[in-house]
Amino acid sequence: MRSRAQTAFLGAITILAACSTAPSGNPPLSPVAPTDVAPTSISSPSPSPDAEGSAGPGEVIVGGARPVTVRLPSGNATEPAPLLIMLHGYGDSTADHRAYFALDRYAGDAGMVVVYPEGTRDRDGNLLWNGTDTCCDFYGSGVDDVAYLASLVAEIGRNTPIDVKRVYLVGHSNGGFMSYRMACEQAGVFAAVVSLAGATFDDDADCAPSEPVAILEIHGTADDVIRFAGGTLSDIGPPNSPHPAYPGAKETVASWAAYNGCASALTRASETLDIDAVINGPNGPKETTIETATDCDPGGHVELWTIPGGGHGPILSRTFGQLVIDFLLAHPKP
Repeated sequence: MRSRAQTAFLGAITILAACSTAPSGNPPLSPVAPTDVAPTSISSPSPSPDAEGSAGPGEVIVGGARPVTVRLPSGNATEPAPLLIMLHGYGDSTADHRAYFALDRYAGDAGMVVVYPEGTRDRDGNLLWNGTDTCCDFYGSGVDDVAYLASLVAEIGRNTPIDVKRVYLVGHSNGGFMSYRMACEQAGVFAAVVSLAGATFDDDADCAPSEPVAILEIHGTADDVIRFAGGTLSDIGPPNSPHPAYPGAKETVASWAAYNGCASALTRASETLDIDAVINGPNGPKETTIETATDCDPGGHVELWTIPGGGHGPILSRTFGQLVIDFLLAHPKP
């Protein structure tokens, strides 16, 4: 039987949660619905029921044994477009992830190519990304998601013009951990990463980016799954599996400030943002604070957006999507 924390971690965020007016930082999470499809081989998985089997207008399918639909900008633009890759959380579905973040409209307005790839299934049938040592290859499959995601970027670029200076990752939870791993190992590919409720490697020696990558960590102080102050996932995954520590949100951005050649201290901005739709701060709906690393190497911007009282799955505001897209587009490769 799953613990409360594990059920929350595996939960797919419901669409109704986005409309809730409950004054809580943790929206209702519901377990992933079982399917009639048995878990498939980690090394060469079949598409899940969420994966689309054929491309429609303005779409192409890439990914080989792990196919994914790529949504192209509207119109017949010939100029290279920014590429946005969205990474779901552990046990989440691509459909729920897409609905939760609701970035398609803003990405479309910005002329971005958008793709929602899917991880592989573990022995329990949960979709995962093999991100950091903490999260979330609990059974040690060793699936090479770094190679898979890098290959997607290359294959997409062969199908449609991509601006190689504007390739971006956005991930939630396990997707955030995976985004940090990609920034560590594929820094030359990705211009910027946005992580919601994720974390980087706890040991700075495990990450050696070849060049700066712009980083935005968004994290709630009341997150009881990936804790703001850091911790372990000891109550998630198979019994007796190793549970390496993950750093807190401030430690995550401090590590990336060091990788990116920034000054060690973060600067608190006077501006605040509305990220969680139901939490108010001293400035009313704009509850989220901004801290920024300064004097970074070119391309190495680092920010932390802290949601006071925010949970693992914040009820995202109407301004969230535009704020995230604006951050990404403001940070291309130099």
